[in-house]
Amino acid sequence: MTENGDDPTFQVNSTAHPQMMWMPEKDRIHDSLLYRFMVDLSEKKNTLYHDYNQLHHWTIEHSEEFWDMLWDFCDVRGEKNRPITQCPPNSQLPAKETQWFPHANLNFAENLLKNWNLHAAADAIIFHCEGAPGRRQHLSWQQLYRQTSQVATFMAENGVKQGDVVAAYIPNIPQAIVAMLATTSLGAIWTSTSPDFGVESVVERFGQTKPKLLICADGYFYNGKVHNSLDKVSAMLEKLPSVKQLLIIPYTEGSKTEGDNTIENERGAISRSSDSRPSGKQPVATAWWDDMLEQFPACPLSFTQVPFNHPLYILYSSGTTGQPKCIVHSTGGTLLNHLKEHQLHCNLKSGDRLFYFTTCGWMMWNWMVSGLASGASLVLYDGSPFFPDGNVLWDMAEQESVTQFGTSAKYLEALEKQGYQPRSNHDLSSLNTLFSTGSVLAPEQFDYVYQAIKSDLQLASISGGTDICGCFAIGNPLNPVYRGECQGRALGMDVQVFDDNGRSLFQQQGELVCCNSFPNQPVGFWSDEGGSRYHKAYWHTFPNTWHHGDYVSLSETGGMTFYGRSDAVLNPGGVRIGTAEIYRQVNPLEEITDSVVIGQHWRNDVRVVLFVQLAEGYELDDELKATICQRIRQHCSPRHVPAVILAVKDIPRTKSGKLVELAVRNIVHHQPVKNVGALANPQALEQYKNHPELQDEAN
Repeated sequence: MTENGDDPTFQVNSTAHPQMMWMPEKDRIHDSLLYRFMVDLSEKKNTLYHDYNQLHHWTIEHSEEFWDMLWDFCDVRGEKNRPITQCPPNSQLPAKETQWFPHANLNFAENLLKNWNLHAAADAIIFHCEGAPGRRQHLSWQQLYRQTSQVATFMAENGVKQGDVVAAYIPNIPQAIVAMLATTSLGAIWTSTSPDFGVESVVERFGQTKPKLLICADGYFYNGKVHNSLDKVSAMLEKLPSVKQLLIIPYTEGSKTEGDNTIENERGAISRSSDSRPSGKQPVATAWWDDMLEQFPACPLSFTQVPFNHPLYILYSSGTTGQPKCIVHSTGGTLLNHLKEHQLHCNLKSGDRLFYFTTCGWMMWNWMVSGLASGASLVLYDGSPFFPDGNVLWDMAEQESVTQFGTSAKYLEALEKQGYQPRSNHDLSSLNTLFSTGSVLAPEQFDYVYQAIKSDLQLASISGGTDICGCFAIGNPLNPVYRGECQGRALGMDVQVFDDNGRSLFQQQGELVCCNSFPNQPVGFWSDEGGSRYHKAYWHTFPNTWHHGDYVSLSETGGMTFYGRSDAVLNPGGVRIGTAEIYRQVNPLEEITDSVVIGQHWRNDVRVVLFVQLAEGYELDDELKATICQRIRQHCSPRHVPAVILAVKDIPRTKSGKLVELAVRNIVHHQPVKNVGALANPQALEQYKNHPELQDEAN
């Protein structure tokens, strides 16, 4: 290897300067909260701060001062106290072991509800689900506060206290937010999954975290059907002995379920007439949401103050490589980081209307809910984003004057594939920012957004994850948007790109790392005595450096390009290839609905194997294979061209829509997939077994 990068592992991006897609107007910049923050900083330091990269550098060099100032700028309620950071004596890993705001005390729910009385009659939550507008609901700030107090009283009466775990198996409905606020108002810990998870997947998660109270809905709506949840809940309770109380929300009560049976007639072991689960085991008391609200009157909330680093949320890794990791996030770190991201990066203001298409099993739900702390109204949607058609979310965005719209890259790709042009039949004049995350946003989707949705729009491709309940790469209202790039690195985070030897790279592909401490580092993993699993997950690869597991590059614009997960990187002939590079060429083809690519061990090397899901009416003939190979060769390199292309009927994804390349790779290599329950469509894996084209007697 030479210093000038002759080693093929270090590939300099060959593309020209990226195309600028959007530039904020001067008035928009000056009206942003980030600009206001920079003015405050300039006055405080008697130095002009007017450039995002300059500001980012200051937040790294003066990290404590930045987070200290941010606390005041965002009007965090609580006792800050000093010092801002504290590290154990003789610590070998100061970035990992730094404790932020070690003597601060605050309450999460209080900060989300702090200004409820200033706009009591205004909408705090607006809710749509399949069948809207008939199912549209809303909660005012006053109603949100009152219901939170009622549920908190119910929880306290049933023994929930600081440090206890409350779990929810629940759709994305207003009651989920109310229950979370009630939980955290008591200093208890919130954890949740979405109701499409199977019994074993839920037990794998909640069985580790041992909740005292379980909250569920009786069912949920998806793709024109009503799905019963109570039969699964009854089975879960048999395996969750920690649960002492069950609270049921009658969300689909009386609606038709699959098989034309009503929920009312198909409750299994749980019904309104039963006070507990009929079982030989210790009974679980059962209450119904509406009955509970009648029983407990609203009263002033008493917010339990907890330390800054007290557990707030337990989030779960996808679990596709083993038992899900139970990642514990802190009260203060989560709040302060979300305030930073919402106000400085996303320009979220009081009165804005924030929507994110998510479930309660994805960290974007937790991220979205924190928008209440900035005074924004939350717009929720539960159900399929394509039922009855692809206009449903845009109809809602127009009706509710959504200002910030969040979704996944896969959704935008699907819209384009189906030919939807939201701008042609929707008034999106209120919309100013569109967020995309969950997977890599291809350059072609940037084109689609600006051509088919809105031209004057900040497109913020954001990336971070469950691990930090936040973002490492994110947008900002000051900088242009360049095709195919996240706008930049998050403030206060020393995000860099490393090669395998820990050397910093620029305009070359490598590992995303963070070289400094930040408040929203996880508290650790639940029941990980000594922290060995936590250390191995993030701090083991590079000394004193967070290793995130994304394969990325930094560009001359200050932006960041993502190429996929580094553990799924292909390595034919020793050249590292990000999987997203191939998806960008294959998925836009009209013949292709979806795809997944892996590296297969083959005769002492690795070869690229591509599986494609074909659009209706197409077949994988030699002509289509040649088209795919030629497109990849032309736009990537000969190394990227797959050795084998095979057609499958379905592409496996997690319940949050992420590709599971490792699971496919394991199947092809005749290795077990450790947790198929984490998949939305586990049956799809059967199609990847025993293909003759992938067998080699020499292996």
